[in-house]
Amino acid sequence: MTGTSDKLPVEEQLKMIREMLPQAKTIGIMYTTSEANSVSAIKEYEDLVGKYDFELVTKGITTTADVSLAADDLLSKVDCITNLTDNTVVASLPTILEKANDKKIPVFGSEIEQVKIGCLAAEGIDYISLGKQTGKMAAQVLKGEKKASELNFETITTPGFYVNNKVAENLGITVPTDLSDNAVETFDEITQSK
Repeated sequence: MTGTSDKLPVEEQLKMIREMLPQAKTIGIMYTTSEANSVSAIKEYEDLVGKYDFELVTKGITTTADVSLAADDLLSKVDCITNLTDNTVVASLPTILEKANDKKIPVFGSEIEQVKIGCLAAEGIDYISLGKQTGKMAAQVLKGEKKASELNFETITTPGFYVNNKVAENLGITVPTDLSDNAVETFDEITQSK
């Protein structure tokens, strides 16, 4: 068995948040306690936040019904939120963004679509690029060049920096030039989630 993984570039995300919010002390993450990918991402964040002089505040949920109250609680304790690729949380991202925007607390995404709909920025995943990477692997197998068992699992080797300039403007945040100059894509409006 082989394929690609959408494992988050946690260290790159923390570095980017530190650059964008040099005064921030606490990062919040909401996650679904039953999603293994989220639990492992939380562990990685816990291992790395100290390196970037952050304190991590987590809030576990079990269903989308928990999101509104969990967001209120989390937002009362943090300087910013960073999002995972957690299915339950992503499904409720508009609620989280609305509450965070009311408090002028930035929310960082984990992939390009989250930035389009209102997260400030992400060192994240572009699922179209990930799909192309997977397609190249599949082509090797289908052409008989390699057996699937000969191919290692792959992750995105270079995450992309995505930023929503409209969100930055709304929050009064200046995007550092070194980040904006190297952005894979920037957005000047907030689109509605689908």
